[in-house]
Amino acid sequence: MADTTETKVEGLLDEAKGKLKDGFGGLTGDAKLQAEGKFDQLSGMAQQDFADLYDEGETKLEAATAFVQDRPLISLVIATVVGMIVGGLFFGRKSD
Repeated sequence: MADTTETKVEGLLDEAKGKLKDGFGGLTGDAKLQAEGKFDQLSGMAQQDFADLYDEGETKLEAATAFVQDRPLISLVIATVVGMIVGGLFFGRKSD
């Protein structure tokens, strides 16, 4: 239980850090910082939500299925990011 609490706290901190980056990037017109902030926010939210997967009484498969059903958008974002990383590792960028 302590591990899930720590994970949720880390997720909250990442989400807060992302909101600060997003806001500061918006004020300064820095699109890259704003994008990093949005990514940090999503990462923090996902980290908090995944911590819920380890609650007692649920198997991991049941919890993962429930997570995808309850939060399809976050699941899609996670799958997209993982797919892009794996695709980049296997195929890399083609040089002209």
